Amino acid sequence: MCGIAGEIAFNGRTASQEAVLDMMGAMTSRGPDGRGTWHAGWVALGHQRLSIIDLSSGGTQPMLDDGGLAVTFNGCIYNYKELRRELEPEFTFHSTSDTEVILKAYRKWGEDFVHHLVGMFAIALFDSRRCEVLLVRDRLGIKPLYVAELQGRLRFASTLPALVASGGIDTSVDEVALHHYLSWHSIVPAPRTILSGIRKLPAATIRTVRADGTWHDREYWKPSYTRRDEHAGWSAGDWQDAVRDALRTAVRRRMVADVPVGVLLSGGLDSSLLVALLAEEGQHGLSTFSIGFDGAGGDSGNEFEYSDLIAREFGTRHERLHVSTSEFAPSIGDAVEAMSEPMSSHDVTAFHLLSKTVTEHLKVVQCGQGADEVFGGYGYHQPLAGVGRSEAQSAFTASFVDHSHEKLLRILEPEWFTGPDVSSQVLASHLAEAGADTALDAVLRLDTHLLMVDDPVKRLDNMSMAWGLEARVPFLDHELVELAAACPPELKASQGGKGILKDLGRQMLPAAVVDRRKGYFPVPALRHLEEPFISMVRDALHAPEAKQRGIFRPDYIDSLLADPNTQRTAVNSNVLWQFALLEMWLQRHGVG
Repeated sequence: MCGIAGEIAFNGRTASQEAVLDMMGAMTSRGPDGRGTWHAGWVALGHQRLSIIDLSSGGTQPMLDDGGLAVTFNGCIYNYKELRRELEPEFTFHSTSDTEVILKAYRKWGEDFVHHLVGMFAIALFDSRRCEVLLVRDRLGIKPLYVAELQGRLRFASTLPALVASGGIDTSVDEVALHHYLSWHSIVPAPRTILSGIRKLPAATIRTVRADGTWHDREYWKPSYTRRDEHAGWSAGDWQDAVRDALRTAVRRRMVADVPVGVLLSGGLDSSLLVALLAEEGQHGLSTFSIGFDGAGGDSGNEFEYSDLIAREFGTRHERLHVSTSEFAPSIGDAVEAMSEPMSSHDVTAFHLLSKTVTEHLKVVQCGQGADEVFGGYGYHQPLAGVGRSEAQSAFTASFVDHSHEKLLRILEPEWFTGPDVSSQVLASHLAEAGADTALDAVLRLDTHLLMVDDPVKRLDNMSMAWGLEARVPFLDHELVELAAACPPELKASQGGKGILKDLGRQMLPAAVVDRRKGYFPVPALRHLEEPFISMVRDALHAPEAKQRGIFRPDYIDSLLADPNTQRTAVNSNVLWQFALLEMWLQRHGVG
């Protein structure tokens, strides 16, 4: 786990080591245990190290191979030991790291090496013999990879601010990305980012970059959301057994480390299942962590009663972090600083604070992110269960979209309005693709493979890595996702969502944790705004930079400030906070 950076120069130019060092300096927190650089004419690579596997100097990156290869890598290959055993008859290894396994796998299988990797990863691999650089992102986009095209060169990094720090980047706000941000509660899916000059490599993509500046992308994985012959005749019990086996494997894989591994325990179904499965695997004295806040606006600020129940049931060493409103408010600026892109979800700062506490104990945790997207757990999934395939977009829009295209006319200043409804066009394109049997199948595919990557997945990576914490997500194991994609949607949508996981939970967990109203990571202070948050919001939206940028219509903002808690999105987020967070991020990072 770490931060990676690099520059590729074209047509005889020399890559800038200084630019790479500037990028690395902007993401030291992602890799506080070491730094390495490598340069060979038109390619320069950099690496900030967080030591998880092979703590010795043998795991240092960038790593070279006598086959003319160099690699810098962010993430973890969970099956690296199995791959090493397969490759050892053919290659000599000089470390015990998963990084070296990537190099040898590429030498054996070429670009198909990616099909042999189980894990989360962003990889930059230089092949001197083919005069190519491969940029590779894992199947679910768990590890980020940002890219920027400049005149005669391409730069890449694990964070967007790192690319900005390298200089020469177009940091103006992208109008299409702004439309997405306001439509989908701050989600800007790949390849766009909120900034015009920076893009993201999409999940499950290999980009092959040549010395002449040409490149092409290949999507190497895309599961089918259809029913399959091998599952014909399966009962609900058969599906439940298969999901349990796949989840058990996913949890076991994510215990691979040369340091202890804990769990972020919210007290909800998903993280509680992880604790139960780890107990089955013989993990005794497991470290678990939960966070809670003061209540506001009638909302409770914690779910400690449930996390405590799970901790007692499975004998974990449990740490509770309660953050008062007076402590929480000063933390928002640091969380905004840690965001690669603006993220208005109210739990971002919560993850930031919790990660800080966890790193006082551990470097690696598992968490339950992704379960709702993969198994249909959100309220906006439920309306899709009863509509036809052709009605997927209209049903999804009604239950998910924050602001319609028409409403944005009243929110945005005219120069920021895109003209066509670009967000609806993206939804229509993805939902109409073949390979999904039902409307719910199509939406779960959209959620899992496009939107989730730039919402909970990005949120978790940014906030944990701000403190050098590696967060692993068993529910996004690609084999589990493939199985869930093939599962009949009615089994997922039943019982108000995640029905198949709830049935599994009833076999393994206290009933109080399973049979309760769905909770969310509760941060009431950002859902129901009071002081000092209202002043924080007002200052951001009335700042000179905000006025000069002129994104929002002043009369609309003033109406929200006069009544800050009435307007909510379809998923019950505070509209005013969504707008203010964008300005806070742009101002904090000095862009836009």
